[in-house]
Amino acid sequence: MESDLNGDEKVPSDEPQGLTSTFPGQLRNVTDARLVADDYLCELARTSPPGAAEHWDDILLVVTELAANTVQYAPGPFELRIRPTFDGVHVTLRDSSTTPPAPRRVDPAHGAGGIGWHLLHALCHQVSVVVRPDGKDVHAFLPW
Repeated sequence: MESDLNGDEKVPSDEPQGLTSTFPGQLRNVTDARLVADDYLCELARTSPPGAAEHWDDILLVVTELAANTVQYAPGPFELRIRPTFDGVHVTLRDSSTTPPAPRRVDPAHGAGGIGWHLLHALCHQVSVVVRPDGKDVHAFLPW
């Protein structure tokens, strides 16, 4: 058994604490981020299975959308963080752009695009953006 700084015993946990992975920001890193997230969810599911099968797919879709937007709009490396929360999963994508995402009108007649931000808000309990001097963090909280 471990002890914390106060000498109190802590019960060891087999649940994964979280994932942090960095990518150079190339197009193929969208798939890489999704695969890394999928591996992490496999590990998480061993000790804490999802409440519904679609939760897994929703998290992977959010990771894919965030990574794709980062590669398109924020050149340079990006960092993906995923961690369990008391009622779900917290996904954070850190990139190099200080421009916050904004919803765009979806117009399929004039090309693809514009649906990702709306999709994030539909799938997530909460979405927030924290702008930093050297970029931004997009936080997405999803059910698990």
